[in-house]
Amino acid sequence: MSEHIDPAKTVGGQAVIEGVMMRAPTAWSVAVRQPDDRIVARRDDLPRLSNRSRLARVPFVRGILVLVESLSLGFRALSWSAQQATGEEEEPLSGWEIGWTMALAFAIFAGLFILLPAGAANLVSGENDLLFGVVEGLLRLVIFIGYIWAIGRSKEIARVFEFHGAEHMSIWAYEAGRPLSIDAVREYPPEHPRCGTSFLMIVVLGSIVVFSFLGQHGWLFLVLTRLLGIPVIAGASYELLRFSGLRGDGALARALAAPGLWLQKLTTGTPADDQIEVAISSLIVALDEETFDEVMGRGGVPVAALEARRQIFDPLAGDEA
Repeated sequence: MSEHIDPAKTVGGQAVIEGVMMRAPTAWSVAVRQPDDRIVARRDDLPRLSNRSRLARVPFVRGILVLVESLSLGFRALSWSAQQATGEEEEPLSGWEIGWTMALAFAIFAGLFILLPAGAANLVSGENDLLFGVVEGLLRLVIFIGYIWAIGRSKEIARVFEFHGAEHMSIWAYEAGRPLSIDAVREYPPEHPRCGTSFLMIVVLGSIVVFSFLGQHGWLFLVLTRLLGIPVIAGASYELLRFSGLRGDGALARALAAPGLWLQKLTTGTPADDQIEVAISSLIVALDEETFDEVMGRGGVPVAALEARRQIFDPLAGDEA
């Protein structure tokens, strides 16, 4: 990846069931390998949030808005990938279902990573505010890392983590101006400084620092400050992650990215060639025509990726290439 990345051209994504979701500047896509080994894809137009909302251009506020939209897209991508990977015909999640699912996920997150550490620290520390802050922060960090390690023991989740690595490697190659061939993509590491895992790690570490200065002052204070403080910390964390991802050559940027890159040793795996092929397919499908032509000029794009894009843009015609 180049030392300085144009924010208007960056790509993000996430792993899904047997596939990868990619978010390009003007659209998002999902590519999944079906049981018959065929890659299928979907594409939805979606300009960047900053082009649709003035608030999304405001530092710190934009991080919260991006997080909410990313969660919504993530649930939609997971729902679609599950249908394609299993071959089951199910109705896609509605807007209300996505909303309730996000609310439930937030409630679980708040209980496990916010209230549980605070409650346990309260029992251990008594009236000692300094001890409370240290214990609460360490417990939150241990629970967070332990949770990720535990779910990674599952074969199904381990495979998702491999697709996670394929997503990152494809983005590295794309943003470095390299061919989107399997061989070129494989030259890059599965960890990436702009990963959502890095974002979560910065949020957890930031919460340790911020909450350690607040003390206890009763359960109502604890609950309100933790629940209301997380969005504020998330907004600041987004700015730090954005800085480290776009200017990865600086010492400060590398220091900010380091904890998240370390944690990605748990959330990414080394993908097989067929998984990289799926990630490339998703990225190719998400690109606009001008960018696609530029990437094609680099050469090396797998035939399966071109076929996935053809399904979306010209399903009745021959190969786009």
